[in-house]
This record gives sequence, structure tokens and C-alpha cells, in this order.
Amino acid sequence: MSQKNTLTRGILLGGSPYSFLGLEKTSEAFENARVVLLPVPYDGTTTYQSGTREGPRAIIMASRELEPFDEETGTEPYRYGIFTLNELDVIVRSPEEMVSKVTEVGREIIHLGKLPVMIGGEHLLTLGMIRAIAELGSDWGVLHIDAHADLRKSYQGSTFSNACVMRLVLNYTSVVSVGVRSLTKEEFEFAKLHPVPIFFCRDFIENRVLWDRILDLLPQKIYVTIDLDAFDPSIMPSVGTPEPGGLGWYEMISFLRMIFAEKTIIGFDVMELKPIPSLVAPDFLAAKLIYKLIAYFLFGHSL
Repeated sequence: MSQKNTLTRGILLGGSPYSFLGLEKTSEAFENARVVLLPVPYDGTTTYQSGTREGPRAIIMASRELEPFDEETGTEPYRYGIFTLNELDVIVRSPEEMVSKVTEVGREIIHLGKLPVMIGGEHLLTLGMIRAIAELGSDWGVLHIDAHADLRKSYQGSTFSNACVMRLVLNYTSVVSVGVRSLTKEEFEFAKLHPVPIFFCRDFIENRVLWDRILDLLPQKIYVTIDLDAFDPSIMPSVGTPEPGGLGWYEMISFLRMIFAEKTIIGFDVMELKPIPSLVAPDFLAAKLIYKLIAYFLFGHSL
């Protein structure tokens, strides 16, 4: 595909000074990048606490304070090419149209041979990237890390909601869910029937034998989607629906290091940060998580 497309015509490359780590935003930097970040400031179907539309900007601003050296891998991942697209313009009138817009841009990132990394915004947006990846074939799956199952058939009268996103994803590929600690009886029964393997948070933390079981259930190629409410709210209070319990930092990155070392990662996203004014630690955590996962993507197989 020619690079004279939506991305390189300047619609998404020019005009915005905001970039992950403060890295340069030039056409040459884009062409050399192995990883392309797509910030999407949208929260059109959130219901309890809105504000995740502010998440991408907060994460990018926090990232500018990260040290570029990753002590765990002994590398500086930014040197291998990380490019931040401009924030995707929001379509207020229709969540379906917003998801389609993510698909359009995701398709271009993938066809240019780069790893798509989406920064949300609400979790429904993941469906857009899943649709783009599904165009490549069927031999892949999704690792879903979240406090909630997101398997509702509908929520508040809509089937197109962040509470339904994994049920919608199942129309395109398989899903394995990790860290869940809140779901409806209907979601529980749906997961057993289809099936959708769910590893509840307490079991996941207390029994690391399950980690190998998760590896076995996942196909070789996977897309990883992370709702930040998977973390314990004591370290990640900046989410719309915080649930008691949850994963700690080292539990999360140890598990993901294993996943990135054993599987072929075809994209990932970090979603649902709802910034709290003057509380920057969660913003910084989200930025560090993204940078850590980029390091695992680039160097995980050699660790």
C-alpha cells in the first residue's frame, strides 16, 4: 500500500505537538516507526462516571516524564521507533461511526506493517481495532484483561456499549478474559455456553498454575486489550467503575512479560483512564505500562 494515505497526507500526522515521550512527529519518524500509537478521546457510551475522553491526553503528558531507559530489558525502546498519531476526531452522534473510524485508521497502521497501540478512551473502541485486524485472517485471538466481563447482550437499551464490547468482539475472534471480578448472572451463563474462558481475579492471583493454562488457551497470534480497572483501585483509582481487589503492578507486568515472550503480539490497547485532577500517579502508571509493553514487544522473546 502506498503511504500516500490518510495518515501521511497530514490529517493525523501534523498540527499536534503532543506525542508519547515527547518524540518528534515528522514523516520520516513515522516511516521508521515500528510502533504507532493512536489516541482516541471518546467516552460516548460510558454510564457511571464519564471522563475517559481525557485519558489519552493525560497519558501522553505523563509519558513525557518517563525515563527512556527500561531497566528490566536493559534497552531504550524509543530508539526503535515509536510514533504518536494525532488524537482521532470524535464523532458524537454515533458510537457505531466512531468505532468504524477506529477501524479505518487501524487498517492503515496494520497495512503499513506497524504495531497498532490504541490509547483510550472507552473500551468500546477496541471493537474498531479488532475489526481491522480481522480483515487479515482468522488465526488469532484476544487476551482481555479487565475487572468486568463486558459480555452483556445490551446495556441501557443499547447493544453497542462498552459493557457489551467483548460480546461484540466474539463475532470476529475468540476471547480469553483475565482479572474479572464483576459480572452479571447472564454474562456468567453466556461465558459457560459459548465458551469464553474467564479467569477470575482472586484465582489468577492465588494460583499461578493458571497462567500456563491461559497460555495454552490462547492462539499464537493475539491482540491484548487492557481496561485499567483490572488494577487494584488503590494504585489505579482513575477509572469509571473501580472494583475492590484487582491486580498489582508486578502481577500485571510479570504476566504480560510471559505473554509477550511466548506469543506473537499483533496489537494492544490500554483503555479507560479517567484522570483525577492533581492525582498524576495513575496517569504515570498507564504511560509506564504502555512503554513497558512496547519494550516487551521489541525484546520480550530475548528475555
